[in-house]
Amino acid sequence: MAYKEPAPIKDKENPFESMMSRFNIAAEALGLDDETYEVLKSPTRQVIVHLPVTMDDGSVRVFEGFRVIHSNILGPSKGGIRYDKGVFLDEVKALAAWMTWKCAVVDIPYGGAKGGIICDPSTMSAGELERLTRAYTVALIDTFGPDQDIPAPDMGTGPREMAWLMDEYSKTKGMTVNSVVTGKPLVLGGSLGRVEATGRGVMVSAMAAMEVLGMDPTQSTAAVQGFGNVGSSTAKLLAERGVKILGISDVSGAYWNPNGIDIAGAIEYKNAHNGRLEGYAGAEPISNDELLTSAVDLLVPAAVEDVITARNADQIQAKLIVEGANGPTSANADKIINEKGIMVVPDILANSGGVTVSYFEWVQNRLGYKWSLEMVTERSDRIMTEAFNKVYATSLKYNVPMRIAAYIVAIDKVAQTYKFRGGF
Repeated sequence: MAYKEPAPIKDKENPFESMMSRFNIAAEALGLDDETYEVLKSPTRQVIVHLPVTMDDGSVRVFEGFRVIHSNILGPSKGGIRYDKGVFLDEVKALAAWMTWKCAVVDIPYGGAKGGIICDPSTMSAGELERLTRAYTVALIDTFGPDQDIPAPDMGTGPREMAWLMDEYSKTKGMTVNSVVTGKPLVLGGSLGRVEATGRGVMVSAMAAMEVLGMDPTQSTAAVQGFGNVGSSTAKLLAERGVKILGISDVSGAYWNPNGIDIAGAIEYKNAHNGRLEGYAGAEPISNDELLTSAVDLLVPAAVEDVITARNADQIQAKLIVEGANGPTSANADKIINEKGIMVVPDILANSGGVTVSYFEWVQNRLGYKWSLEMVTERSDRIMTEAFNKVYATSLKYNVPMRIAAYIVAIDKVAQTYKFRGGF
């Protein structure tokens, strides 16, 4: 069974409103004019589809799905598809907007999009998921396209679902179109380095932040909340650079070892136990709240939205937060975190390594030529480091936190592009 990240706690802010609160601060700092403000804040397109799917028992269920194109000013829209019973339109709108800013921060020629289907993939067979994926592809056949809108995996989906989507899209076009989607299996045109790309970007961001803060990785401790693909990759790469990982967590709970967790062993245990850490003996069980507020130098929230809120922000002890998940810190926690002097490397910067290597995959598909792993990692590390440096310089220039600085960098790029293209 595939790993499933813990669901968000439902006492949180509306994610789109949370995104807009940061957008508004950055827009004001930039002195954004009213026309550009209205264009940039509003999704270009929102599609709601209802998908009849024949289940294994012969019954027909109708699933609701979404695709939101936030912007195509910089280029074709790009964004994942999540399968989750808690998906809702405002969440997808927020995630699509974050993708716009994320692509702009790392200077990739994509706009932002996101998709989702309300379902519980853990209760569905492979056949049911395949029929659902193909139905979703057909319903959005006029939206998807390598020069229009390029999907990717997200929560509840992976290379298998992307292979089905690519195949169904290709059937309608009468030819193989592998560039319509990223995050594919390697044999279908996926890129080397894509699986660990997001976690690698989080690690590179953490190393860059530690350098400006004067923190020695070999003398630093960390906790990683979420031990799926992003969290486990981040933990592994941080440990390889000498950071002692004291705490990790997944849907089964959190685990703590004051002497440091053997991350390679934890990953091996997880892979041997249906993608779960439950029963892991290499650390003591603690609560997720205890993990988030533990006495570590670096905290990496790498699960879902809104795990750091006004409810627990004042208890955070870490000096540095690097966001592996999308929207893990709610807007109402920002002021508290900033007043405590904690540097936050925001999601739209820290976890953009994934979309960077997705872009590389798309480029390779268009060229018909596969890059080496060394080329992928060297180029992605360089892009992530340059993006961090630009955001950090912007934070100093405007005297704002890194989160707002990242929004300023992103909004400024999209706004300038909009004006050069002539607006409306």
